[in-house]
Amino acid sequence: MCQLMGMNANTPTDVMFSFAGLATRATEHKDGFGIAFFEDKGVRLFVDPESALHSPVADLVKRYPIKSSHVIAHIRKATQGQVRLQNTHPFVRELWGRYWVFAHNGDLKDFNPRLHGSFRPVGDTDSERAFCWLMQELAKAHASVPTVDELTHTLAELLPQPARHGTFNCLLGNGQALWAHCSTHLHWLERKHPFGAAHLADEDLSVDFGALTSPGDRVAIVATQPLTRGEDWTAFGAGELRVFVGGASSGYG
Repeated sequence: MCQLMGMNANTPTDVMFSFAGLATRATEHKDGFGIAFFEDKGVRLFVDPESALHSPVADLVKRYPIKSSHVIAHIRKATQGQVRLQNTHPFVRELWGRYWVFAHNGDLKDFNPRLHGSFRPVGDTDSERAFCWLMQELAKAHASVPTVDELTHTLAELLPQPARHGTFNCLLGNGQALWAHCSTHLHWLERKHPFGAAHLADEDLSVDFGALTSPGDRVAIVATQPLTRGEDWTAFGAGELRVFVGGASSGYG
């Protein structure tokens, strides 16, 4: 399966440590990678159809301490769609004057919704098709710009629909919040004061967050599988939706 990672924080934070752990999983997930960093209303998007283990773009991300409050990353193992740049997650669209970023882990069978608005796939993946449908339905559901709570309620109604067609673990963000939906495998973690040391699960690398943070900092991490050892990761339940704002989490469903 593909590997997902999301970060949501109450202050701009770099994800060099977490992304280094995610990238090591590209041994089995070699069909491209991507990562999106929100910065105010803008998005820095890095995507490459090459494996994250060998991509110069991935090396740049590992070494460049981009600070963001909202990050979505994806390591691809292709199921539908060729290994091409246009099929590389995360995908980005604009709605209500904001960029929306989406990444999906899973495989949807016979999910061919009618797309009649301005959201159309560029590639040929089930993931981008589901994202376009989701943006279309969000736009239809709200006559004006909704709050995060209103969006969460709407997403709780929409996300189970593509999930009926297969595995639909996904991350969705708009720079205000990060939404995570689980079909099968997804885990989350909150880091807050008192911060301690963390050790990557797949690489001999550790970091002391206590030396790098302030007492008021709060960071939430979402990943397909726990990225670190010795931290209190929590597994999502099947069909669970969680929203992360300011590094704090609340569940829905």
